[in-house]
Amino acid sequence: MQRLSSRFLLCILTTFFSPAHIFRLLSLFFDVFCCPNAGDAMVVQRKAEKKYCTALTIAGSDSGGGAGIQADLKSFSANGCYGMSVITALTAQNTVGVSGIYPVPVDFVRQQLEAVLTDIGADAVKIGMLFSPELICCIAEQLARFNCNTIVLDPVMVATSGDKLLQDDAVAALKERLIPMASLITPNLPEASVLLDREIHSPEEVGQAAADLTRLGCANVLIKGGHFEDGDSDDLLYLGREKCCVMLPAQRIATQNTHGTGCTLSSAIAAYMAHGKSVEDAVQLGKKYITGAIAAGAGYTIGSGHGPVHHFYRFPFANNG
Repeated sequence: MQRLSSRFLLCILTTFFSPAHIFRLLSLFFDVFCCPNAGDAMVVQRKAEKKYCTALTIAGSDSGGGAGIQADLKSFSANGCYGMSVITALTAQNTVGVSGIYPVPVDFVRQQLEAVLTDIGADAVKIGMLFSPELICCIAEQLARFNCNTIVLDPVMVATSGDKLLQDDAVAALKERLIPMASLITPNLPEASVLLDREIHSPEEVGQAAADLTRLGCANVLIKGGHFEDGDSDDLLYLGREKCCVMLPAQRIATQNTHGTGCTLSSAIAAYMAHGKSVEDAVQLGKKYITGAIAAGAGYTIGSGHGPVHHFYRFPFANNG
């Protein structure tokens, strides 16, 4: 009798339903009667209340993976943030140099910004390679439109290899439109010199240079000291509101694997600011992270030029090379 009932039920199912529908019905039956906890799992999924700390990078793509968007996203992840990206330019690049730059059309950059900021939003924004004045104006307008207030600006002008990444006429737009919006700018010594239109010859001049940069409108300035040939790799943070300098000492590490250090540091700082850290705390934590990443990356060989830092050195699985 039970076998007859089963055959009768199967006959009805095959008459009125397709094989795909039958499979779905059987799957539902199995979930409900054989896995009574499945419903609870679905309820838990609907009630998900955790939120990511989010960080958005607006920068160029590095096909070699050591700098730009690629370095930023690795740095965001390594420092506990959900990373998003708006790509401003494509570069043909490796550890040796940059062989080509293809600017992304400004309208498409605008589309990327709108797609991210209308849906996900950003707890912090890191800005890197921008290339042209038109692009800079577009980004400034969109960040103002979406009330993005936590902004770390790394005024990328020249790659580690020495290749130029910013048009000459873009510097004025950067100073007029984006720097006044920044919570923090992170120039290295050559970039600070360009922005100030004067050379910085010694560590003793860095503090005054940082203070002078705040006159461009930014809230705080971090000048990276790695380009001084002698001595350690000390950075200087100038806090605009307090009008004081904070030294960030670090021993210089003997390595050529320094590609993307500026991108990695600025994105780490942005990640910590997305977590709610103050500028000073975020910079201190970012400095500690990049110092460890450089030290760990020094033990690896990749490419024949300036290799990258080790973004995931804190994770045991990433240290099996």
